Amino acid sequence: MSSTEDLDYPQIILQYNSGFLVSKVMFTACELGVFDLLLESGEPLSSDAIAAHLGTSTMGMERLLDACVGLKLLAVELTQEGALYRNTEISNIYLTKSSPKSQYHIMMYYSNTVYLCWHYLADAVREGRNQYERAFGISSKDPFGAMYRSEEEMLKFMAGQNSVWSICGRDVLAAFDLSSFTQVYDLGG
Repeated sequence: MSSTEDLDYPQIILQYNSGFLVSKVMFTACELGVFDLLLESGEPLSSDAIAAHLGTSTMGMERLLDACVGLKLLAVELTQEGALYRNTEISNIYLTKSSPKSQYHIMMYYSNTVYLCWHYLADAVREGRNQYERAFGISSKDPFGAMYRSEEEMLKFMAGQNSVWSICGRDVLAAFDLSSFTQVYDLGG
């Protein structure tokens, strides 16, 4: 593709433009418990059954499920009775709370805390400071204030960090020769 063709169809710009939509679809499905329900059910479920179990609208749930299918987070089987949804392997491993490699907690932290901070990115650039005051009503002078604004928020942050560690921890430990140490402490957060 020539540079002129690149300018005629700016695929990368379109991908960047809608990137946050992908995150929010995944975050919402996690928050509502879609992946957990499908894992626990042991069988594919209809959008009506999922909506009823999770207390959502049928139409909204069907749209969310179809978006998850498009993102390869769910698979769909079309039957005579209608569409039946099930988790993909990646969803069972990373998006269910019960998995040892679950990323649920970091996703909820990103959805409910980080996302709010990034909402005010233009203000942060204009002013040269974080936007905790706008996002959370706490002083911008305290960079850890958002993470530790309550015991509940601190526990959510720590659970999120633990979930990331569950998939990245071995790589971090393997990057250094730690054979002379018997314990490792994470002092940086």
